[in-house]
Amino acid sequence: MMTQTAPSTQLVRRVNASAMLKAMRGAGIVTGTDLMAATGLSRATVISICDELVRLGWLRELENQRIAEEYLKGRPARRFVFDDGAATVLGIDIGANKITAIVADMAGKALSRVTMPFRAYNLPAAERADVLDRITAEALEKAAVSADSVLAVSVGVAAPVSREGDVLTVQEFWKSFDVRRLVSERHGWHVLLENDANLATLAERWRGMAQGVDNLVVMLTGDRLGAGILESGRLLHGQLGGFGELGYLGNVEGVGDTLGIAHYVALWGQEALASGVKTQLHELCGGAPASLTAEMVFAAAGDGDHVAQGVLNRVAHRMARVIGSVSTLVNPELVVLAGGVAASARALIPVIEQELPKYTFTPPRVEASSLGDGIVSIGAIRLALDYVEEHALDLHPASLPKPARSLS
Repeated sequence: MMTQTAPSTQLVRRVNASAMLKAMRGAGIVTGTDLMAATGLSRATVISICDELVRLGWLRELENQRIAEEYLKGRPARRFVFDDGAATVLGIDIGANKITAIVADMAGKALSRVTMPFRAYNLPAAERADVLDRITAEALEKAAVSADSVLAVSVGVAAPVSREGDVLTVQEFWKSFDVRRLVSERHGWHVLLENDANLATLAERWRGMAQGVDNLVVMLTGDRLGAGILESGRLLHGQLGGFGELGYLGNVEGVGDTLGIAHYVALWGQEALASGVKTQLHELCGGAPASLTAEMVFAAAGDGDHVAQGVLNRVAHRMARVIGSVSTLVNPELVVLAGGVAASARALIPVIEQELPKYTFTPPRVEASSLGDGIVSIGAIRLALDYVEEHALDLHPASLPKPARSLS
């Protein structure tokens, strides 16, 4: 019985420690009574875990001062504060054209952010790893922390990833570029791998439009469409990580593929130019339709150009079909349009919401993300912090160099 009970007891203790760290992060100075109220744990459990977390370096105990209430009880309150600078985590977004890396402290505050061009598909695996090394080294130097301070690294990739962090086997590129193994072998870091849209979903619920929303779809909508799905607060993966993959859109009438908002805004704008209609788009692209970008079309539409507005209207109708089909399957409360074009895509929302009831009996709210093109790396930070909190009793930040505090 003892061999069966001990692991169970340790698991409960880890869960309790994680709950306490969540309660303390960003809460400032707290007492045992505060933690009892926040977690529902007994005083004995709270104090025992606090003592262990102090020993490990996660918490600092402040000098006792008698406050009025505690003085009347004849007992000074023990006061604790979560040490945001105990260690750091890394969040990395590997895109088709660039890598973004963020170094954050234990409160999730970004200490540095670095973006570097990355032509992934043209480089051998070893050279891709070298690029990763350069950007992580630059991010750590900019944050003024050492590599030894990093307790977890989370990496986002544009591929289905299982709950265990394995890329779907049909993704040949990622099979040849084993990010987890390469980064772990070179640095000794614990590496978590996750789908980019799933990380965008974690970011949006943590710091974006979806705070407090348990039934959520976040769609990356740039050159291609991808979706992360949260159901009852749980990120869904499916058997092999394919939950939220949108390949079925090729069979949806009026959609036809998984190409995104930026792609079709530019393409249909170019087609309008080729038809010879009078439009501000001619001046914006210098008379060269192939140079027209999605940003130019959004800008012209904002200035009242009817041709550009017609393009956006057409894209909005297509996105209503996309969101309607997803909503029929998973019934979210909220769908967030995310990625590099999210700010511009806000202009599509009125038409999308008007059209949605044609394609689903349960139309969700639709919002545009405010997190910009760093949303995937922000979600990667959240995933890394979740890992550290879950394993806090097994990690030892007290033995690591303390990272410098952000001045911002």
